Amino acid sequence: MPSALTAPPASPSSFQDKHQLRRKAREHRQKLALDHPPPLAGEKASRQVLAGVAFPAGSVVSAYWAMGDELNAQFLIRHLHEAGCVIGLPVVLGKGQPLLFRRWTPETKFIPGGFGTQIPSPDEPEVVPQRLIVPLLAFDATGYRLGYGGGFYDRTLAKLRGLGPVSAIGFAYAGQEVGAVPREDFDQQLDWLATEVSMRRFGQGS
Repeated sequence: MPSALTAPPASPSSFQDKHQLRRKAREHRQKLALDHPPPLAGEKASRQVLAGVAFPAGSVVSAYWAMGDELNAQFLIRHLHEAGCVIGLPVVLGKGQPLLFRRWTPETKFIPGGFGTQIPSPDEPEVVPQRLIVPLLAFDATGYRLGYGGGFYDRTLAKLRGLGPVSAIGFAYAGQEVGAVPREDFDQQLDWLATEVSMRRFGQGS
């Protein structure tokens, strides 16, 4: 069920709509993380993913190294690596550009990235993911997400979906659901949404 956090109508949307919702969503996620520590909630969400989606050995999966109160995906990352998947972590190239992904292994060395992130060093090869574990600030019942405002994942998903089958799996607290995420034509729908309590399917991703 949607949380007490509300959102403007889904379409049309405005920059101000999203800006206001992002501020509220950040505050709300901070409260959720106090009651449900991100590593523990992240492990529960990871188990939902593993129970609901197949990850053949050798498949390329992108994830993210959590910061602050983001739902922590490290349990999922390590499990998939041990199961024989190739793991990629995102790298921001610049404003207006899609992300690229560099391979992660337990031996990977990190360097500072943009926006306070840690990213794999340039020594790690670039990989092209078939499944993407995607962070977010809020989501709605139709599978649209509110990101951080850079549009990086929307551009990345648009590019990858133009090349072949790709599944995007949102990774969030159940309490991050809102009535409707303001969206525009370029916004990309999730195929799945994993929380600490459930797994939902929206698109046609396998």
